[in-house]
Amino acid sequence: MRRGGTPHGPHRVNAWARPPPRPYPAPMGIHRSSYVCLPCRGSYKRDHRPGTHRCPRCGAAMTGVGAAFQPPRRNDTEGWRVLSVLLHAGLRFHKQGCSGGGSGYRPRTLAEVKARMALARRTGEPFAEALVRPVV
Repeated sequence: MRRGGTPHGPHRVNAWARPPPRPYPAPMGIHRSSYVCLPCRGSYKRDHRPGTHRCPRCGAAMTGVGAAFQPPRRNDTEGWRVLSVLLHAGLRFHKQGCSGGGSGYRPRTLAEVKARMALARRTGEPFAEALVRPVV
């Protein structure tokens, strides 16, 4: 056998070939969840562990929002106001079931939030339940 090759010819490298798989996959049990800092409008993924997570920008305590969270853009003032209302009502964005589905319906505009809050006041329904209802 020639040096650096195979018995059938020189060793050739296919530039388009996939790299070999890792010998060990990423460890199971490490779950990353989203955390937001409302004062500086930042969203960060952190390991899900007990304790307080601090914002790397301002040092304030961040709020855990769940793994199915997609943050609004930093300059979207209305989106962050809606998010603040949802978080203060106790809503989070956790995945549903083993299929990894989203967190269900959440209002995206202040008009939707106001309509659902008015509905909750009229019917006596809790705010958190009225906010996740898809149809008013």
